[in-house]
Amino acid sequence: MTQISKVYDPKIVESKWYNAWLEGKAFAGRRTEDKDDAYCIMIPPPNVTGMLHMGHILDNTLQDIFIRRARLEGKGALWYPGTDHAGIATQTRVEQNLRAEGKTKYDLGREAFLEKVWEFRTEKGGIILDQLQKLGASCDWDRTAFTLDPHYARSVLSAFVKLYERGYIYRGKRMVNWCPASLTALSDEEVEVRPQKGILYKMRYEIVERPGQYLEISTTRPETLMGDTGVAVHPEDDRYRDLVGLHCWRPFPKAKIPIIADDYIDREFGTGVLKVTPAHDKADFEIGQRHGLAAIDVFNRDGTLNAHSGEEFDGMERFAARKKAAKKLRDMGLMVEEEPYENRVGFSQRANVPVEPRLSEQWFMRYPKVEEAKEAVSKGYIKFHPKRWENVYLHWLNNITDWCISRQLWWGHRIPVWYKKGADRNDEANRHVSVDGPPDPENWEQDEDVLDTWASSNLWPLANFGWPEPDENQQKDLDYFYPTKVLVTGFDIIFFWVARMIMAGLEMHGPEKKTLTDEEIQERIPFENVYIHGLIRDIQGRKMSKTLGNSPDPLDLIEKFGADGLRFGIVNIAPTGQDILFGEDRVQIGRNFCNKLWNAARFRQVSGPLCDNSSLEAIIGRLERDQFDEYDHWILTRLLAATQQVNKLFDTYLIERLTGVLYEFFWGDFCDWYVEISKSKLKDDRLRDNCLAIQDLVLRQFLLLLEPICPHITEELWNDLGYASGDTFMQDTENPCLQSQAELREWIEQGDFKIDAKAASRILDLQTFVMKARSLKAEYGVANSRDAAFYFTAPESSQKFLESHATIFNTLVGAGQLAAVETRPEGAPAAVTSLGTLYLDLTSALDIGAEKDRLERELAKLEKAVAAGESKLGNQKFLNNAPANIVEGARRQLADSKEKKEKIARLLAELG
Repeated sequence: MTQISKVYDPKIVESKWYNAWLEGKAFAGRRTEDKDDAYCIMIPPPNVTGMLHMGHILDNTLQDIFIRRARLEGKGALWYPGTDHAGIATQTRVEQNLRAEGKTKYDLGREAFLEKVWEFRTEKGGIILDQLQKLGASCDWDRTAFTLDPHYARSVLSAFVKLYERGYIYRGKRMVNWCPASLTALSDEEVEVRPQKGILYKMRYEIVERPGQYLEISTTRPETLMGDTGVAVHPEDDRYRDLVGLHCWRPFPKAKIPIIADDYIDREFGTGVLKVTPAHDKADFEIGQRHGLAAIDVFNRDGTLNAHSGEEFDGMERFAARKKAAKKLRDMGLMVEEEPYENRVGFSQRANVPVEPRLSEQWFMRYPKVEEAKEAVSKGYIKFHPKRWENVYLHWLNNITDWCISRQLWWGHRIPVWYKKGADRNDEANRHVSVDGPPDPENWEQDEDVLDTWASSNLWPLANFGWPEPDENQQKDLDYFYPTKVLVTGFDIIFFWVARMIMAGLEMHGPEKKTLTDEEIQERIPFENVYIHGLIRDIQGRKMSKTLGNSPDPLDLIEKFGADGLRFGIVNIAPTGQDILFGEDRVQIGRNFCNKLWNAARFRQVSGPLCDNSSLEAIIGRLERDQFDEYDHWILTRLLAATQQVNKLFDTYLIERLTGVLYEFFWGDFCDWYVEISKSKLKDDRLRDNCLAIQDLVLRQFLLLLEPICPHITEELWNDLGYASGDTFMQDTENPCLQSQAELREWIEQGDFKIDAKAASRILDLQTFVMKARSLKAEYGVANSRDAAFYFTAPESSQKFLESHATIFNTLVGAGQLAAVETRPEGAPAAVTSLGTLYLDLTSALDIGAEKDRLERELAKLEKAVAAGESKLGNQKFLNNAPANIVEGARRQLADSKEKKEKIARLLAELG
């Protein structure tokens, strides 16, 4: 035990204890004898290029809360850390560095380039994990994994081979999303559709068989018309029925293309005529397949136009080509009109550029165990928190399409497929698919592509335990910790990661089976719970970004508020599954709360000697029930209620409510009430020891409740107040602290010291009485007055009770008097409570004349505001022409003004 300093310095406390935990291996995963005790969390691996941002703060704080709570309960807890190789992001960063040196990856070649990337990973890859330690993350750091570690890579390649052999993976030429910046294919989930303001061009193509007659066609992409190989209309469109089977002229390069009929055509869009460019649109490609149209690719891999577009467009950037194509149509007299148009355009989520639909030879995967993945959730084997996210998950599975898993990158898991040199790659007889490669490698060449990053991270819960070839210890871990207990993640990667991990687990964990029983589904799922949190935005609801300057550096926030303060603050403002509006003032509460806790603990330390606090039993042994008063019964009842609420919140995954319960009990009940009341008891030799023992009991149990959120300060005070047993930490799973909860409940509810519920209830009533008094002071503008007089009318039993507690009432309310009266004092505002009716004597704290003058001026302003609002909303022109949100705002403003006007009028009436 050490003396608690006057000022709480989180930097000293947090550094001291985190280093002690690391040295003491406090976070090491441990197996117990009972598998039911297993509690494993797999960290969503941050990108190896990553730096800590506010999303990481929220996500990892939540995980740390769950795992620390599990340790306190004596669970076999393991929080498994690691990083993701982040194929596109990492390769892009290294290529940027090379360009700054005037080089490209091709100048180095594949092997030398990969050496450069590994050097980058070695230098930068651990930064974010070091930053997470500043937050207090209690991962088992000795297990830290990386998705390109040899054992992990072998797992990924093994999964590819198995899925290929089972018929889920195939190679084919299909329309894919192509990123012209990263020069790779993307899955549908990696494309972010955004509204874009552009132009709808209406042009005309001359009918070959009817010179001088034209078809008008609407498009947003004239730069692709050089790849047109047909024009399509709806077969039931009477405007064009007689033209089907004829041809029209493609303007440039000039060519005769057929007019066809297809049910896909929307007769209501534009002119009802579609130019068909099979190589540059998914729908057009399918139309072309149905009608045997050629697919002419007029784009290069980088989004520039190629020779198929014609000499004048060859090599031109795609958006410059759009302008040039539009100008050429005008010059040829083929442009009918151009009008502003808003459409939705797919962007590469990583490179932030519009993607191009492109015909490309790629590797695809048919998702395995889709039906079982649905059943795992619909039958409750995997639970989403909040439950509404189950619908999002199931909707995606019901509309799933094959996954493009190959990427045209060098950094990543290279696809384990080899082709006979000089042979047809599309002939499966010329392929060798294995983890280790062919026995005669000189006769083969390996596929150049790598796997999509998500096609490796989907094995995260399995591969980290050594699947498919675990050693003896890994097998024990796999048998004990799998399925893991909870996955904590944002809703934005339900498709990318959550669903894919579920399907991978169902397919890979265990022998190959076409269908699974319910029991097998429960054994194979990777986790039992999915806790979904929202995204952090700024206070205006905008996405955080460096460009907007609204993304604070989390390390600066830790420096300012302390890790514990930031953790408390971020959880306090985080509604489950909804976006979080972040502002520094909103997390200030966390630092304030830590200061309050520190001061309360210091007050206890300086109030009297610390006796035996080494266990709950020892503290209970110091209590003397005959010295208990109503406040003692009440605070212990409130402690038990808070404990039960916290337990329930963990059981139901309502973590966002934790801080509110803890704040209300500790700041409101314990500090504002019990500690204040204790000050008089501590002066009484007869009551002091019992009062100190109760404080010790409450502080001990509260530190246990708070520890998962604020681990550093609770560990410090746990030791300073003498609760530590030997050299153990609060997180020591060999001596779980929360076992004492059942003991406490039994003692409060059933033991020799059984709490007087009636006495506790009377103090609850008094709390309400005090809150009503504070509300009256605030409402009538005398909140800061310390000499306001209060009166009350009450039954005899309540009158005696209130008179006996008048001193504490005056202290807590800031009143000069509390007295009983027979009738309501004239003009005194009132509040009804269970103890009686309370009155505020305004004459004791207010200049009535001055206050009436102020209220009358305020009333006059409000009357004008109401009249103006009613006039505006009575104006039909305003209602018809103003935007809906402006009209709604005016209605809300009028309602607010009316409400304030009624309140002021009532206050004036009560003042006489």
